[in-house]
Amino acid sequence: MAKQEKFYTPVPEASPPAEVCVLLNASSGNAEDEAQKDALHKAFARYPGMFELRVMEGGNMLADTCRRAMKDGYRTIVAAGGDGTISGIAGQLAGSGRTMGIIPQGTFNFVARGLGIPEQIDEAIDLIAKGTARSFSLGEVNGATFVNNASLGIYPQVLKEREGTYRRWGRSRLAAHWSVLRTFASFSSPLRMKVTVDGKVMRAKTPLAFVARSAFQLEHFGLDGGDCIREGGFALFLAPDSSRMQLLSGALRLASGGMSSKRDFELICGREIVIETLSPSHVIAMDGETFPMTGPFHFRLRDDALRVIAPE
Repeated sequence: MAKQEKFYTPVPEASPPAEVCVLLNASSGNAEDEAQKDALHKAFARYPGMFELRVMEGGNMLADTCRRAMKDGYRTIVAAGGDGTISGIAGQLAGSGRTMGIIPQGTFNFVARGLGIPEQIDEAIDLIAKGTARSFSLGEVNGATFVNNASLGIYPQVLKEREGTYRRWGRSRLAAHWSVLRTFASFSSPLRMKVTVDGKVMRAKTPLAFVARSAFQLEHFGLDGGDCIREGGFALFLAPDSSRMQLLSGALRLASGGMSSKRDFELICGREIVIETLSPSHVIAMDGETFPMTGPFHFRLRDDALRVIAPE
């Protein structure tokens, strides 16, 4: 199993140079990233001495950079990036007593949009400077945390296809949807699994087991399951064993918001989910990133795992 970094819990005795540390997921020399840095510094200037910017050049620096900010004494640490960056920093801060802020810089920004956080940099900075924190729960699979979703099956392959599409055509929501269509058109390896939800056992042959924790993301795609999440659980989607054409048709319905729980998937609500497969290990997709992991795959909730600055 690929382990996420453990939470850094001791509270250090340190005096940071500013009140808030902003961690930006960026690449050196990229023109778009340089523009993001400039926009952030201009927004910081309206609150002299309050913000410090630290740049993470590559996802593998995320855990180390976040732990360093905690060790340096920052009580508020901000994730400036997409949902994957937000998820990674949330996992580091959970249980640490720190407060998390968010500056959305991704393609979809489901976490920020679900919390009502503005997508404009100036407005997001104003919220962090003046707003209050509220509790936020995380999903967890085998000790690794996620904020939106985690899945087995076809979706990890979608992410691999998406990265290739991004490198060729740039990041956009259209490119993301195109990668879904391409992957669904070529997929041919459904999984046989034993699924246990809150003690109830079922067996399935499916191309996708999708565990959702974001009601906003589901409703964005016209999917049911938001009530499962608002009531304090997960929404588990099991897709039926399908031909390539059926998968492709389902992808088109997903893109257009026309999926139906009676036709396109089985929806199961629950707080604790265990998935066992014939193969001992799989690549798991979590919040737009992929991780090799060894089963069985145990999903549970971490209620009120951290506090996030967001509108009431």
